[in-house]
Amino acid sequence: MAKKAAYIGAGAGLAIFVMIGLLPGSFLGGTLGIKLAGSVFGLPLKADLLPRVTVALSMFLGVLISGTIFVTGGTFIGWMMGRVIDGLPVHAYFSGRRKSK
Repeated sequence: MAKKAAYIGAGAGLAIFVMIGLLPGSFLGGTLGIKLAGSVFGLPLKADLLPRVTVALSMFLGVLISGTIFVTGGTFIGWMMGRVIDGLPVHAYFSGRRKSK
């Protein structure tokens, strides 16, 4: 049960990431990329290729980190809920692992 619940939690975490975490991850990564490119290449940034690539990679990294956090958190919460359900005596009774008195 815990493995199934972990998969359900991962799916829920992915759905929540798409609804809530995708845009903020991109914004935060882009902000850090602009600051990084500004410190490396100087401000104001010119429309050269290397500063644009730096900002794009940092945006991708921000989205990747945000997605990892959401999916890992959802998986952990789902796994923990599955372990709690497995530990309940009612679940053991109805799954046939325990006989009635």
